[in-house]
Amino acid sequence: MIILSEHMKKTAFLFLLTLISVSAVALTRQMEYLDRGLVAVKVNQGVFLSWRCLGTDNDNTGFNIYRNNIKINGAPITAVTNYVDANGTTASTYQVVPVQNGEEMTTNLKAVTPWPQQYKAIPLKRPAGGTTEPNKYGSVGKAATKSFPHGQPYSYSPNDCSVGDLDGDGEYELVVKWDPSNSQDNSYYGITGKVYLDAYKLDGTQLWRIDLGKNIRAGAHYTQFLVYDFDGDGLAEVICKTAPGTVDGNGNFVLMNSDSPAADYRCLDTTQTSGSRMLGTIQTGPEYLTLFDGKTGAELNTIAYNPLRGSVSGWGDSYANRSDRFLGCVAYLDGIHPSAVMCRGYYARTTLTAYDVSNKKLVQRWFYDSGTTKGVGAYGQGNHNLSVADVDSDGKDEIVYGSCAIDDNGSLLYRTGYGHGDAMHLSDMDPDNPGLEVWEIHEDTSSLYGYELHDAKTGKVLWGRYAGSDVGRGMAGDVDARYPGFEMWSYANDSTYTCKGVAISSKKPASNFRIYWDGDLQDELLDGVKITKWTGNGTTTLLSASGVSSCNSTKSTPNLSADILGDWREEVIFWTSSDSSQLRIYTTTTTSPYRLFTLMHDPVYRLGIAWQNTAYNQPPHLGFYIGGGLNSIPWPAITLMKYDSTRTETGRPSVKQAPSMLYKQNVLTIRSSETINAVAIYSLQGWLVYQATSVGNQAFSCAIPKKEPMFIVQVRTESGIHVSKVMNTGN
Repeated sequence: MIILSEHMKKTAFLFLLTLISVSAVALTRQMEYLDRGLVAVKVNQGVFLSWRCLGTDNDNTGFNIYRNNIKINGAPITAVTNYVDANGTTASTYQVVPVQNGEEMTTNLKAVTPWPQQYKAIPLKRPAGGTTEPNKYGSVGKAATKSFPHGQPYSYSPNDCSVGDLDGDGEYELVVKWDPSNSQDNSYYGITGKVYLDAYKLDGTQLWRIDLGKNIRAGAHYTQFLVYDFDGDGLAEVICKTAPGTVDGNGNFVLMNSDSPAADYRCLDTTQTSGSRMLGTIQTGPEYLTLFDGKTGAELNTIAYNPLRGSVSGWGDSYANRSDRFLGCVAYLDGIHPSAVMCRGYYARTTLTAYDVSNKKLVQRWFYDSGTTKGVGAYGQGNHNLSVADVDSDGKDEIVYGSCAIDDNGSLLYRTGYGHGDAMHLSDMDPDNPGLEVWEIHEDTSSLYGYELHDAKTGKVLWGRYAGSDVGRGMAGDVDARYPGFEMWSYANDSTYTCKGVAISSKKPASNFRIYWDGDLQDELLDGVKITKWTGNGTTTLLSASGVSSCNSTKSTPNLSADILGDWREEVIFWTSSDSSQLRIYTTTTTSPYRLFTLMHDPVYRLGIAWQNTAYNQPPHLGFYIGGGLNSIPWPAITLMKYDSTRTETGRPSVKQAPSMLYKQNVLTIRSSETINAVAIYSLQGWLVYQATSVGNQAFSCAIPKKEPMFIVQVRTESGIHVSKVMNTGN
């Protein structure tokens, strides 16, 4: 039995108070509809199965498992979302059927057959390589390592990926960025090959290819692409920076005004290996932002990128290094609908522009510009990465941009003044500190902190240390169950710390990615193609994949790490290193005694998947702490947006009306336009007074056993969770 601590009780109640502090219409976020994501893998003990619990499921929703159309379990499975079928073979066919109020829900069922190994191979269509114009390879301040008087040959490998339901079938599709072998950091000179974006179904069916063209340079800092259902129609769109020469998924040029698709704005003077007009950079010409249809790759809308580069010197240098540092993310700026936020600059001038998608067009919501004055606003406070969460508990998201945060309305929430960094993590890392925290490392050698943990709402440092050096990397995760909260570490030294800043080991794990893999409630470590587990003074290896590679050179990050299949544990994607012909999705085959809704229905985590491909990739984190158990975790307040092929309107659909509640003469009555799945009633002190977990009607009534003038009522329907205060209107 798990006993709730006073902190856990307080956390659960504070979450309810947070919900009712915002307007009723802002209680539910639009979130993508997903099917059960059933995955089957042949293991030595038979066949391992796992499936999704949705964020809108009831606590008592059970599941039956069918092998070859014959039920193989006894009573519905309610405690977990994984199962080992001892009699299963690779020839078996499986279905998982939800059970609600004793009845099987048999609509939209899908059958799967087992993977013969721990990964699913997705065949890819590799773009043909090419040869650049005469070129030199090297970096600013370094001599060229090789000359290519006849042009540099290059080939392609799959790089960063993202996911979204592009065709409305409840399954994720993959969007793959193809990078040429001569892609460059902004500070390096050199001509690059073009960048492509492909969309694939999980069976390898290619939906489309977008050619970004010669006027988009290849490199980690240039192409940030967002995959999300921005307008709530149940189909994900794709947003990224484009330019003359970009070709959409239907083979049409993306153009504005009278721009020419044949224009070439690259700097091609091979003598310019540093400074102004550096070889390979793009410092002139139009810059676009394009919304693409996720199903076809067709251009839906193109606007001028905001802000345009203008004079590159206004961003802090003369050779288009700092002016072409881009980031991107998705945020629920109104608490209901997702918006795209496209960013430019972070070393000096820092800008963020938010866009809504309405009627299949990009509509600017707000624009933040730090200006060019050092020490003012977000100037110089950005990272090579960002994160998104509701840090001030108003129901709307903020963008944590390294050493500063931008509020939901586009104003500066705070700046810490500690400057730029290469790594950052955001979650509920310290359970004793209300709200969320940010673990950040810093590059500026004069910074007061080389690494520090600060409050995500205020920027107040909870603890940190001076380093006096460029701290290149840092990681945070709940890797040690002996200590409440996260553990954290950095390249500044070899120590591993608790969330209070207490050193617990003179050794540290890899400073790369975290992942849920082995079935407990702690994080495992993902570095390169290995998954390891922290032992308290070192690590043991859980997975060492062969024949595959990670991405992004020394960063050694996966193509993607996300909960895209099966239960709440995460999958990891690598590419086949021999010929770049496949992606391989690896999944865990370890059973877990815990049941948790899919991580993709937690907004902080889901938004982390959307920004994972941005610049120096960082791992996603949950928006709440699970290391102390699952009894007190906040259930997501979401509305599932399922694709309807008959829907013709293109604007944003409205959120369903919240249930009406009447509390009179000690009787609570609830009426809803949807089926009520569950009801929970809390006192103002946070104690659970009454609970009904299997309602199944649009009307509900109960006598409240405890007489008080006011209660907090939580109602769960198919579209999400609704929370309201109710007052006794009569005796």
